[in-house]
Amino acid sequence: MTVSPSANPLAPDGLRVPSDPNLLDPAIWPASAHRQSGELIVGGVSATEIAARFGTPVYVLDEADVQRRATEVRDAFRGALEAVGSSAKIYYAGKAFLSVAVVRWMDDLGLHLDVASGGEFAVALAAGFDPARVGYHGNNKSVAEIERAVAHRVGAIVLDSEIEIERVAAAARSAGVSQRVRLRVNSGVHASTHEFLATSHEDQKFGVPLSEVPRLVARIREHQSLDFLGLHCHIGSQIFDTGGFSESASRLIAVHRDLLAGGPVPELNLGGGFGIAYVDGDDPTPIDRIAEQIAQAVAGECAAFGIPVPVVAVEPGRSIIGPAGLTLYEVGTIKDVRVDHDLGTAVRRYVSVDGGMSDNIRTALYGADYTVRIASRSSDAEPELVRLAGKHCESGDIVVSADYLPADVAPGDLVAVAATGAYCWSLSSNYNYLGRPPVVSVRDGRARVLVRGETEADLLRRDAALDEPNDGEAS
Repeated sequence: MTVSPSANPLAPDGLRVPSDPNLLDPAIWPASAHRQSGELIVGGVSATEIAARFGTPVYVLDEADVQRRATEVRDAFRGALEAVGSSAKIYYAGKAFLSVAVVRWMDDLGLHLDVASGGEFAVALAAGFDPARVGYHGNNKSVAEIERAVAHRVGAIVLDSEIEIERVAAAARSAGVSQRVRLRVNSGVHASTHEFLATSHEDQKFGVPLSEVPRLVARIREHQSLDFLGLHCHIGSQIFDTGGFSESASRLIAVHRDLLAGGPVPELNLGGGFGIAYVDGDDPTPIDRIAEQIAQAVAGECAAFGIPVPVVAVEPGRSIIGPAGLTLYEVGTIKDVRVDHDLGTAVRRYVSVDGGMSDNIRTALYGADYTVRIASRSSDAEPELVRLAGKHCESGDIVVSADYLPADVAPGDLVAVAATGAYCWSLSSNYNYLGRPPVVSVRDGRARVLVRGETEADLLRRDAALDEPNDGEAS
């Protein structure tokens, strides 16, 4: 038998058939997203206008929404830490998405900046960002990267191994400066979505075990060229509640207290990883409640030990820029595939678009879930289960594994995938020689390019053989 689209057994558990597949859930879509005469409008600009001006695929950022979310995070943590007698530092995690314009937005709002490579640091410098407000991450920073960071008097270098202690100390000594550093530690707490696991040991490339902290901090303090700020820990990503943060803070503060006997430990960096909603049913804790609960947990542990509450640093990225972004594609082909299952046969509709894993690898890499809607129009057709596929030569080239679109979705339609502001452009590639799409910001009815898209000419320009004479003979 054939099952009707509204009751398709191929739909994953938890994916509900929408009463209206045109609706835009405000918990998932950019704050300004709405429909006007059926068409998706974001930042006061229509989807068709964006596609006509910049082509597809195209990443779109609601500029005002990015800034609003950054302000909310800033104010929430500052207020929560002030309430317990301390203060907060908020680092925007540039790995989520970084461009000169975004750096300047964060600068204007008074946020610090977290970078994880020489390239990201170069973007910060190009934007005119004060290096003293930059935190520099990475498990394998090159000597050249360290020397450059030290030369620019970067605000803090996060030491990820014992080897880096000596490398940063030598670079600072050579430059005649005292370099502020943090030590990244593994608290043994792993958190993701609603769950966290506390263990004694972690098998990962980042950080050092808690048991090694006293010895390594003593080594840091032996170097006059290093200024120890405190511990750093990152427990995971896409975290919906604060249980993992509280457990990690408890473990870190116990070590923090012991370190005070050897000198000041002014700060504690708890990292980032605050989650966002990608699909219906995702329910991340509001940022003001996260900030309050983290502040209370830290303050409670410090009170139990009779020590002052340190400055608390956090590093949000996804929660600031992710929900403010979307990606526009044009539908190319549609294919219905009959699939056998326990109840008989059902149809999976493959809707293929003009992008794919080169502009959003997260679905293939992590099994990430996304929401898709027709952007160029609305429709009264019944909901149909679809799989949004890319155009790459890979069977795993899927952008949205499962969602519902109106059954009359057709070639030439524009579709929008929500919550792509974080880790999509950052992880993009030129697979199959596709140029990376442009990044466009929209605000108050105006659209502008933040990052230019790549053309075939751009890609060929890197091919050095084109500069060599072609004598027609194989070498």
